Amino acid sequence: MDNFAKCFAFTLGAEGGYTDNSADPGNWTGGAVGHGELRGTKFGISAAAYPDLDISKLSETDAQAIYRRDFYAPLHGDELVLPVAMVAFDAAVNAGLRRSVCWLQQAAGLVADGVLGPKTLSAFNKTDALALAREALARRIDFYSRLPGWGNFGLGWTRRVIALAGEILH
Repeated sequence: MDNFAKCFAFTLGAEGGYTDNSADPGNWTGGAVGHGELRGTKFGISAAAYPDLDISKLSETDAQAIYRRDFYAPLHGDELVLPVAMVAFDAAVNAGLRRSVCWLQQAAGLVADGVLGPKTLSAFNKTDALALAREALARRIDFYSRLPGWGNFGLGWTRRVIALAGEILH
């Protein structure tokens, strides 16, 4: 199985099917609770990120194409060692590309500007991949714990990160 297939399989399982929880800002086309239309999230593809997409009718094949184009390719997933690619990809889907790269940059001791250029990519690939991935996951939990939605979603976010920590060992 290639890097993308492994990344996609984990994240798809973590994201699951359709949800339209009105307390989740990602489910609103305006990106904030009560702003725009409540169109939901399916396979991790949110109304906030894709306000013109009919989320409820999204197929897994459509989600896979979006994931590859909008998340995996910009992260240079094929150029990253698998544990780092999985952690970067899942974080990008859940929290955005820039934030995903920042967590990895912080974990690698780099300036966290959120830009994945050649120097950053090279630094990631010269670092112990498992240690880098684990540190990025710890930074992700730390970030989430400070969000206002932690009370509603923190347990789920933590479960997801713990599951990913286990998955990157295989």
